[in-house]
Amino acid sequence: MIVGLPEGSDSTGRIVKICILAVGGQGGGVLCGWITDVAQRAGWHVQSTSVAGVAQRTGATIYYVEMMPADPARPHDRPVFSLSPSPGDVDILIAAELAEAGRAVLRGFVTPERTALIASSHRMLAVSEKIVPGDGRSDAETLTRGAGDAARRLIQFDMEAMARKAGSVISASLLGALAGSGELPFSRADFEATIKTGGRGAEASLAAFALGFDRAAEGAPAETEAAVAPMTATAIPARLAQDWEAAIRRLAALPAPVREIAGPGLRKVVDFLDIAYGADYLSELERLVTADDAGEAFAFSRQAAKYLANAMVYDDIIRVADLKTRPSRSQRVRDEARLTHSQTLATTEYFHPRMEELVGMMPARLGAAIETRPRLMRVLNRVVDRWRRIRTDTVLGFGLLWLLGGQRRWRRALLRHQVETAHRAHWLALAEAEKARDYALGVEVLKCRRLIKGYSDTHSRGQSKFDKVLACLPMLAGRLDAADWVRRLREAALADADGVALDGAIRTIRSFVNE
Repeated sequence: MIVGLPEGSDSTGRIVKICILAVGGQGGGVLCGWITDVAQRAGWHVQSTSVAGVAQRTGATIYYVEMMPADPARPHDRPVFSLSPSPGDVDILIAAELAEAGRAVLRGFVTPERTALIASSHRMLAVSEKIVPGDGRSDAETLTRGAGDAARRLIQFDMEAMARKAGSVISASLLGALAGSGELPFSRADFEATIKTGGRGAEASLAAFALGFDRAAEGAPAETEAAVAPMTATAIPARLAQDWEAAIRRLAALPAPVREIAGPGLRKVVDFLDIAYGADYLSELERLVTADDAGEAFAFSRQAAKYLANAMVYDDIIRVADLKTRPSRSQRVRDEARLTHSQTLATTEYFHPRMEELVGMMPARLGAAIETRPRLMRVLNRVVDRWRRIRTDTVLGFGLLWLLGGQRRWRRALLRHQVETAHRAHWLALAEAEKARDYALGVEVLKCRRLIKGYSDTHSRGQSKFDKVLACLPMLAGRLDAADWVRRLREAALADADGVALDGAIRTIRSFVNE
């Protein structure tokens, strides 16, 4: 008998309806096949269908299974099953990611009187979350609470982490959770027998299945987040050790609230260029701390420690090339692809440089001379402004990016560096001037640096929003709520890529300024 269905139900009442939501790479099709195979081995009638999403990792595929036990008295019956799930008519819903569980709830597939919801608690960000300039992530706590309220029963834990631990994919741990839940009248051995027929990779799948099964069967409490690992020591060549130790001593002399942020900031700045650049970062911070107010818990200097480091570590082609050729990135890609020793990895990097980025890589005088000739810039941009695909699994492709990344040692002489340095100085001077009149406003001006990120078109859009927000300062001069309005403007700028919310907020300010 199926949990939740009354005894003596007719044939349609004994149909078990299972809906699986998974995106490309999560093995949703394999999971659907396993469930179908288990039911067939038990002599049940079963049918599975799938409706594909938009594309791999941008749209979930819906796999749907209907099954019912065969009637020994009617061995030749062939029941007619539905091809797709209907709202309010799903017994078990399996979501391979937390937001997919939330979307299933919104679509009505999960109901409190009927549906057992099995969902992994990990997140795979949707495109709609990634395109938001700020933090566009859906709130995991809200999703979990909503899923628990909507379902008859919620089984949720990080099944992706279990799969990785076992060297498998999440479909195996999801199957384990389904088997361990007791929602289907099949034994653990029945499920394991199906996995064993898979041949290659069956051992890893069985290990992931076991982890999911045990966790669901025991009803163990939610896993606590692992403690943040301490920062590893920075590897410094012996010839630079003395300079690095001097920088660490200067860092230790900063007030505790500032030092907490300045430590990672210093490492980031040094990694971007060199230790002398890190010394420049510390000098700027020391100057700001001296003029700061301890009664405000050094809030201004603390924010400066964060956003000054971000401003000094700007994204350009050299930076991108450097990051893409680091061994740590190659290893991360291999781990994500779950590469085995017998496999090779082919990688293609995508670039879309504009003439502005190439001019920024030139010596300052030469780059400025070209940049002041709009017609020449337009002509050259026709050649440059197009997608580039570089195979970094080849000597030529990797060598090209490696040489580009090595240009960082000459950054100080390049046009982009001088432009960024001048812009950074202007931003800091503006923040300090506002702080002298309104401490909170000065802090908010520092935070506006968050709007500038990336390179190419992304950087241009962020720069435009940054300029728009700070252009409102004269209209807010003297107002007690000026800091609050700058915060609202910044949040509006981070709300969407097109700047519609920011333009609306600016119109609001103009409306009360002109009254």
